[in-house]
Amino acid sequence: MQNKLTELFGIKYPIIQAGMIWCSGWKLAAAVSNAGGLGIIGAGSMYPEIFRAHVQRCKANTNKPFAINVPLLYPDVKEIFDIIVEEGVKIVFTSAGNPATWTSLLKSHGITVVHVIANTKFALKAQAAGVDAIVAEGFEAGGHNGREETTTLCLVPMITEAVTIPVIAAGGIASGKAMLAAFALGAEAVQIGSAFATAAESSAHPKFKEHILRAGEGDTALRMKALVPVRLLNNPFSQAVATAEAAGATPAELLKLLGRARAKAGMFEGDLEEGELEIGQVAAMIKTIKPAAEIIQEIWNDFLDAKSRLLDI
Repeated sequence: MQNKLTELFGIKYPIIQAGMIWCSGWKLAAAVSNAGGLGIIGAGSMYPEIFRAHVQRCKANTNKPFAINVPLLYPDVKEIFDIIVEEGVKIVFTSAGNPATWTSLLKSHGITVVHVIANTKFALKAQAAGVDAIVAEGFEAGGHNGREETTTLCLVPMITEAVTIPVIAAGGIASGKAMLAAFALGAEAVQIGSAFATAAESSAHPKFKEHILRAGEGDTALRMKALVPVRLLNNPFSQAVATAEAAGATPAELLKLLGRARAKAGMFEGDLEEGELEIGQVAAMIKTIKPAAEIIQEIWNDFLDAKSRLLDI
């Protein structure tokens, strides 16, 4: 398939792996890119020197395009962007901050810039900042989320009507059928997180992956809305947050409860009791650990089959 986004990124399939902290290191990014999608290294969980090593390892293991996801609230963001420029990375996805601060600098180095948003207001701001494309991420998505709680089904058509640049749909997508639905809503690619979090090449801890496979409907919830909304898989920590929120906890109290390195403890080190386990609602559909290439091929084949069935109606 060729469209604006496959041409923009130079990829075979309009399937993009989300830049998930503690899950998306160089192995996963290279595997996704080698399989024809766009792999992304999640810089949000890496110190600059570790990040540079991941970029170099990814370059050594794929000759295909790959990208970097940079949360703009990350404390070492300038050093990360310096490394991106020095290493010659050509695609950057930004999130969690104002794209106007960095987009022009990145584009002056010939870098394609994509920004992640969860409402129309910030989609328009991102477009005005000069980004090349937008990720419209719905309420179903794992990890950091929008406060509006707008579902992907509602968000994507609103965003595609509001902007003139290409839109990537994200949130609740782990099958070709969901991908086809996103295309029907106006998207030209999909960004997938949860399915790749369980991939064989994901750097997530095996215990976290297995916990995802056991997840059922209703086993994730949006927590810490008064601080930074984040979708979490149910565990004692998530339940503690829910109890605190029900009691009217302030942002300062939630921040104290969150503490330090809780996401690393849960997703990277496998602490299923006290760790922060970020995953999307679509976890309930994920039942096996597979190589990234197999995930992409299954989604693509499912997309083609679903499209063919619709054409026969």
